[in-house]
Amino acid sequence: MDGSEIRRLTALEGTHWWYRERRAVLRRELRRLGRAGRALDLGAAGGGNTRVLVEEGWDAAATDFCETAVEVARERGLNAVRADARALPFEADSVDLVTAFDVLEHIEEDDLVTAEIARVLSPGGHALLAVPCDMALWSAHDDAVGHVRRYERESLTVVVEKAGLEVERVWSWNVLLRPVVALHRRRSRGSDLRRTSPLVNTALTAIIRTERHLPTTTLKGVTLFLRARLPH
Repeated sequence: MDGSEIRRLTALEGTHWWYRERRAVLRRELRRLGRAGRALDLGAAGGGNTRVLVEEGWDAAATDFCETAVEVARERGLNAVRADARALPFEADSVDLVTAFDVLEHIEEDDLVTAEIARVLSPGGHALLAVPCDMALWSAHDDAVGHVRRYERESLTVVVEKAGLEVERVWSWNVLLRPVVALHRRRSRGSDLRRTSPLVNTALTAIIRTERHLPTTTLKGVTLFLRARLPH
């Protein structure tokens, strides 16, 4: 993702229904872990998720390959480091949690990324990943934001387990809106990173929040989440 996309995302993520609800998913997962420690947020962009980590008590560092992303995160008062996710500048067994939301799909060698995640995690540490799912949803948006693939449950699980991590849970997100997203993507001519009207934003927020109370996690959605653990 280039610098202009990073700044656009940062301007949107505070109020945009997609990013707000994804942060809510992250916050719930952090509270399920029940403890805070050192964390790395890979591909952090402007640091929206890193801020959630900090708010939940984690000693968190944002990392991104894009210099603009690092600048923006630092402007927001976050600890930020420019880093290639395939070769992280951190010691082995040095962190308790790695988050990587919308990272793996940007990198050809996704196995190198998961291997680095496993390397820097301390035994018993966790990884929380989010990726776009299903190549049937591929569109001009994916091209515009630099995706090289979308994942299925099996392909995501394989690349995580290959790194030596134990998958605890894989679940779908944004299931109810998948038909709308699929229709929109077929008409897409570029990135979907743009503001929505307050009325539409409120309506989409209500729909996506409904999923919290429905058994939709095994159905096909737009995003896959995965939680994994490095064995002792």
